Amino acid sequence: MKILTGSQIKELDSYTIENEPIESVDLMERASEAMAQIVAQRTGGEKLLAFVVGKGNNGGDGLAMARMLANAGCTCCVMMASHLEELSDDCRFNLDRLPDNVQFVDSIPEELDDYEVVVIDALLGSGVKGCVTGRYGEIIREINSCGHYVISVDLPSGMQTEFGNDPDTIVHADLTLTIEFPKLAMLLPEAGECCGEIEVVDIGLDRDFIDGADSPYQYVTEDLVRGFIKERLKFSHKGSYGHALLVCGSEGMYGAAVLSTTAALRSGCGLVTLHTPRAGVMPLMANAPSAMISCAGEECFSSLPVSVDKYTSVGVGCGVGQSAATQKALGELLQSVHAGMVIDADALNIIAANPHLRAYIPAGSILTPHPGELRRLVGEWSGEQDKIAKSSGLACELSSIVVVKGAYTMICMPDGRIYFNPTGTPGMAKGGSGDVLTGLLTGLLSRRYSAEEATILGVYVHGLAGEKAAEYFGVEAMNSSDIVDFIGDAFGELTK
Repeated sequence: MKILTGSQIKELDSYTIENEPIESVDLMERASEAMAQIVAQRTGGEKLLAFVVGKGNNGGDGLAMARMLANAGCTCCVMMASHLEELSDDCRFNLDRLPDNVQFVDSIPEELDDYEVVVIDALLGSGVKGCVTGRYGEIIREINSCGHYVISVDLPSGMQTEFGNDPDTIVHADLTLTIEFPKLAMLLPEAGECCGEIEVVDIGLDRDFIDGADSPYQYVTEDLVRGFIKERLKFSHKGSYGHALLVCGSEGMYGAAVLSTTAALRSGCGLVTLHTPRAGVMPLMANAPSAMISCAGEECFSSLPVSVDKYTSVGVGCGVGQSAATQKALGELLQSVHAGMVIDADALNIIAANPHLRAYIPAGSILTPHPGELRRLVGEWSGEQDKIAKSSGLACELSSIVVVKGAYTMICMPDGRIYFNPTGTPGMAKGGSGDVLTGLLTGLLSRRYSAEEATILGVYVHGLAGEKAAEYFGVEAMNSSDIVDFIGDAFGELTK
């Protein structure tokens, strides 16, 4: 799903109106009806829906929704933020169509005896530039302090569609009903928390315009991921599905090796070998008897496995440490591998400390830094736009894929495309989650998915498994090994 910029969204609306053809007020009606249906489903019939309405088309959406929901039997009131002479034509048109049973109020209602208040934020849309001040700024602060459940129309009022957002001047929604596709700012840590849950509402904007629009940003969808999944053939055997090598573990960090290996075993690949120091053999055999062992040295990764070329993928870095012997061995490994490669954790830190090693990274590799590791690789960034530019630049420089882990994990392709992943949960913000991802990605590469397919599929399944673990254990109590246990359920959901 392509993500367009604010200026492109305006062009898209105009193009749809001109080429469908459809009147702007009718397009507003279509969008409002789709969002009103979701509000009705989410809130039921026993809540007071308090619409906070601005002067533009976002306000027009809110007024149309109020009319539809009132006619459907919901109790609705409207708080107008602007004088009548300030309203856009379509906004004024929908104001005039409000039924008599919609009440006008001067402020957001307090909770009433018979109703729980839900605030519908239809104050400002995608045309915001800079921080909101004045009367609208005061209303945003009132919404944020009211204590009611808040649903934002298209995007939280005050949010700019891309960069330069200040959360203090943006509505903090519990649910955002975003039209056609998420806006980039919703997926970035700068102000993404302001959106709460995001639900994409399809209103049939012109698909040809969207497909032809020049935007590097993509939002991963379930349909995209389902299309990648490979069939297993009846007369296949373990050799049909590749042999993954994981180079992981050192003293005190053998859990990382176990997590990566068990995740690789859930990926569908045929064989998994762990190359680890001798002390890591027993922990692995106790937790993953299906895996094979190769000795990496006595205390740390200090020697290469025999016949590196026999492996169809290699994952390196989880818990290997950064000793001098390991740094030397990593350089030798990078120069020896000709298969798909996943590079994580200490391997990334070693590369950051030894820039000459970048030249040895095989093209088509997958790098999986968390933000701290990314900073070591690309330096500090001045904001989200700079962070994206530097991450994308690293992918281009290395002819590899860079996966920036976090909420809406960002996947930077070497050709400049950038994907944002929708799955995952805050419960995954715990040690070991990245080790699981490394093992899963390495297994998928071994299964002979392309690097792009393996990355998008692996990140999506990893997040989905995390969601299922959180459902079972709760976001506080779940841990990284639980993610491994739910990888099978995640694949099952995608293949049913």
